[in-house]
Amino acid sequence: MGRHRKQSPATVRRSSVIALTGLVPAGLVTVASASEGGDAAPLAVAVQTPENEQDAYGARPQSADPLAATEFVAHAMAKAAPTAAPVVKTVALPNDRQRAELPAGPMGVPGISMAAYQNAERILAAENPVCGMPWSLLAGIGRVESTHAFGGKADADGNPLSPVYGPVLDGSLSGNQVVGDSDDGALDGLAGYDRAIGPMQFLPQTWKHYAADGNGDGIADPQNLFDAALTTGRYLCDGGLNMRDPAQRTKAILRYNHSMAYVANVMSWATSYSTGAAPWAGDTPKI
Repeated sequence: MGRHRKQSPATVRRSSVIALTGLVPAGLVTVASASEGGDAAPLAVAVQTPENEQDAYGARPQSADPLAATEFVAHAMAKAAPTAAPVVKTVALPNDRQRAELPAGPMGVPGISMAAYQNAERILAAENPVCGMPWSLLAGIGRVESTHAFGGKADADGNPLSPVYGPVLDGSLSGNQVVGDSDDGALDGLAGYDRAIGPMQFLPQTWKHYAADGNGDGIADPQNLFDAALTTGRYLCDGGLNMRDPAQRTKAILRYNHSMAYVANVMSWATSYSTGAAPWAGDTPKI
């Protein structure tokens, strides 16, 4: 896919990059640079946190506690076994669902998101040990892409309380590519054009290629945190990449956005989550 001009948003409270193998929270995006890097070439867009949402920088920091971290893998979703060939679809859910009540992880990572990231680490360790995917790297991606579904606004099954959608990719955003419909609206609810979907920001066509069932319910739903975290891990690990090797890890992250500033942000947060130390401002350059 071609490159795009980066357009500075007129008013930005917090900006992050969404892989259009990824998604953007609903209606809150401006264009950011993208590239052909990696096995799949995502577009990318920048996300603004709604004014009524708490910025993740304001979350209460917590020190990393290895014993406390084990609480998350005990979550029911984290113990489910994924199916080999899940049904790829978005599940319609009622609007009166309650937010999950799980203790926050290091640096305020929402408990339900933490459970999803650690669950993906466990599954990937078994199915692709060569990759060496740590939960903290998935958390770094989740932080930059959607602030962990806007601060963990998801139910106990890992489904966002409100579906997360990106902008319509019809060329109306200055500098953004036109992306024609690839799923007949089945995943993104649109006909004619695509838009990104879910907390880890996937385009429908990329989701269909890598879709994984992270909670063992037989469905690969891009909106579900457990499915999205495992799919992100498979996407980053694709091609035999090893996350223990800095060069290969960088190559994998660049699949989301071909920007070293993006890599720096993801790795800064990943390191923060694994150590419990907040990143320095200089470690998270503007993307």
